[in-house]
Amino acid sequence: MTSVDNYFEDFRVGDVYDHPRGRTIDNNDNLWITHVTMNTAQAHFNLDYMQHMMDGIFSERLVMGAVTVAMVVGLTSEDMSENAFMDQGLSAIRLSTPVYRDDTLYASSEVLEVRDSDERPDAGVVVYRFTGRKTDGSQVVQGERTLLVKRRSHWAADDGHGNEGRS
Repeated sequence: MTSVDNYFEDFRVGDVYDHPRGRTIDNNDNLWITHVTMNTAQAHFNLDYMQHMMDGIFSERLVMGAVTVAMVVGLTSEDMSENAFMDQGLSAIRLSTPVYRDDTLYASSEVLEVRDSDERPDAGVVVYRFTGRKTDGSQVVQGERTLLVKRRSHWAADDGHGNEGRS
């Protein structure tokens, strides 16, 4: 069951979403994804190395950038991609502030583009900018995500919805 208010027809350029959930990053998130992707940068998994690197300016392992991106994109998903068929791209990703274990991340999104799909009449393309911040408001990541999103006019009945939602 998907939401009634995040079909293609519901998105407008300039819409801003402050996603309600936050996510606290723990060592398991960072270490598991770092190791399963075979990342060899010790800054992500070797605490002793981190505490001595660059004259000890880091007291903790850095969370791998891919973990930060994945968590923030995940925080946007309920509002932005619950009715998506597929991701068409991630671009313009900038990691601006280090993330450490026990940092809690929050996300916001701004719709940049809404257009018809050339390939599918039952879907449209939505491009949005996602921004991730720590509890103190410091920005940790920003990027753009392009999605192929279901049209209410073709999918609402199959999804168990009438014509509810914004049109």
